[in-house]
Amino acid sequence: MSKPTIVVLEGDQTGQELLEESLRVLDPAVTGVDIELKRYDLSLESRRATNNQIVLEAAQAMKEAGFGLKAATITPEKAGDVGSPNAILREQINGTVIVRTGRRIPGVRPVGGAYAPISVIRMAVDDAYGAKEWREGEGDNEVAYRTEKITRGTCRAVSEYAFMHARRMKAKVFGGPKYTVSPIYEGMLKEEMDAAAKRYADVRYEPQLIDATYALLLTNSGDPMVIPALNRDGDCLSDLVLQMFGTIAGAESLLLAFDKDFKVNVVMAEAPHGTAPSLEGKNVANPMAMILASAALLDYIDTPQANMAARAISEATLEAVYDGVRTADLGGHTTTSDFTDEVIRRVKTKMEVWPSLGN
Repeated sequence: MSKPTIVVLEGDQTGQELLEESLRVLDPAVTGVDIELKRYDLSLESRRATNNQIVLEAAQAMKEAGFGLKAATITPEKAGDVGSPNAILREQINGTVIVRTGRRIPGVRPVGGAYAPISVIRMAVDDAYGAKEWREGEGDNEVAYRTEKITRGTCRAVSEYAFMHARRMKAKVFGGPKYTVSPIYEGMLKEEMDAAAKRYADVRYEPQLIDATYALLLTNSGDPMVIPALNRDGDCLSDLVLQMFGTIAGAESLLLAFDKDFKVNVVMAEAPHGTAPSLEGKNVANPMAMILASAALLDYIDTPQANMAARAISEATLEAVYDGVRTADLGGHTTTSDFTDEVIRRVKTKMEVWPSLGN
């Protein structure tokens, strides 16, 4: 059996630095999982030099390998520049769902009632992103327009995966779009959520309007939740949810592509945060999200050794924080590299001890 290949998508600034930290954890000498890394330079400089051809090549490699690990990248604001590599990658691999799960970080006090995990299942395509925009008129009479779209297929994928994920988490499906104001556009997602609820009758279903979802998150009684969302709603929601648990750097972000039976055939893992240029070169950024992203990828490789390593990395990361090994965003003084060193030490211990116990 050939060893699995992970396509490594290099990025910019602190994003690239944190990617390198996660690759240290993925070293076969640490995990015992023999993997091949295939690297592509998706830095802004490389994307400009190749006119985004490097992004297309990386996407094709991910489709073939099934696994990608991506660093944060710069999206230039100027029109006519190379734009966002994320948008190209999502389109090329047919990624339809983004999953971000806020979870309690031991020893870190959450906000509000956040205690049990909260997963946001977000559209990865369409909606406000990529919408056609234009303006007409002048002065006070100038009008801005935007034409957005969503497809029923994407709504179905978000809804189906939300209920699948909730069943695994023993969670309830909660929230939803503002379908009362937008019954045609946002109502399409609500229709697919209702249809999925009938297929998953064992999963608790509590639909809410998006504004009520935000408000009720802060009074959550502690139940695990899965929240299906439109693209922009999910973008905003996931940032809020992760910060409620202590830091946006505390969890991974997964882009998923499915076959016709909703089986994942491509997964790209990354951190949910940006390139943090103010932290570049200072060795103070929190590498948790990128390290947890590497663990998530190993879990999708789905071999006993990879699954064991995925659990070891996740546990080691959270245990380190619990024991006071924390970067500045969590109130500590640990450097980026020292945090990774501690995770590696703990992973190696687990990978040696667990087989002795018959695990």
